[in-house]
Amino acid sequence: MYDLDNMQVPTTLMEAVKSKHTNPEAVFIAGGTDVLIKMREGKLAGKSLISLHDIKALKGVTIDDAGMICIRPATTFSHITYDPIIQKHLPMLGLAVDQVGGPQIRNMGTIGGNICNGVTSADSASTLFTYNAELEIVNYHNLRRRVSIHDFYKGPGKVDLNHIDLLTAIYIKKEDYDGFHGHYIKYAMRNAMDIATLGCAVNVKLDETKQTIQEARLAFGVAGPTPMRCPLAEAAVCGQPLNQHTLELFSETALTEVNPRTSWRASKEFRLQLVKELSHRGLMEAIHLGGGQIND
Repeated sequence: MYDLDNMQVPTTLMEAVKSKHTNPEAVFIAGGTDVLIKMREGKLAGKSLISLHDIKALKGVTIDDAGMICIRPATTFSHITYDPIIQKHLPMLGLAVDQVGGPQIRNMGTIGGNICNGVTSADSASTLFTYNAELEIVNYHNLRRRVSIHDFYKGPGKVDLNHIDLLTAIYIKKEDYDGFHGHYIKYAMRNAMDIATLGCAVNVKLDETKQTIQEARLAFGVAGPTPMRCPLAEAAVCGQPLNQHTLELFSETALTEVNPRTSWRASKEFRLQLVKELSHRGLMEAIHLGGGQIND
């Protein structure tokens, strides 16, 4: 049994934000894979819920004539993984969300819930950081604003949403995926249905000769209190040849930028070792996906 006051089931965006404005303490629920667990644990006991399940405008993946990809937040992980637009243009995102929980969780859980939950271990978040995703947020007054995902996370479990805000879209520009090839690696204590001990996303664009890195992007989950990019490591390998020295430079520089903590899952020292290993391997795999060859 779940200790809840009531549940409203709006069918439009404005109905949803109006319900939230009327009852600021109510909680939005999409897939429910996080909310219902918190309610069962007593953290959200007695709360009212506002279901987003029947709002069609919050589901699906589209691409416009300019190549802008729009992912609606109530789209489930499974739909994202197998969506043809994602498979063609953002395969790393499909790979990342396919590692969330088990099949049941992926069939119910949504990408918007994964982001808005605010946890550093969210598998979709670090990947979206490497795509420079922009988040569209609407409020009760029907005012829309766009926030870079880099600015969305304010601290552990804290995101840039107030009591009358609702995430309505995730946008990725063509310039942020075209020509890039990426790889996501999740390290967890179990092979399935476990939270990441560390998550690493690497996106790379090679030059026309496939012999030099034109641009690299590196992001981590659980390497700090929020998902994070590593700009120094990215800058260090820009213009560098595809060899072992570049891989080492990338991973060694990343170590200077992260700040993992010790928890019951892993020590800080172990996570630092993972940062080095996964960034090295992630860059190597991304280069191979882009048609490049690592030289000795």
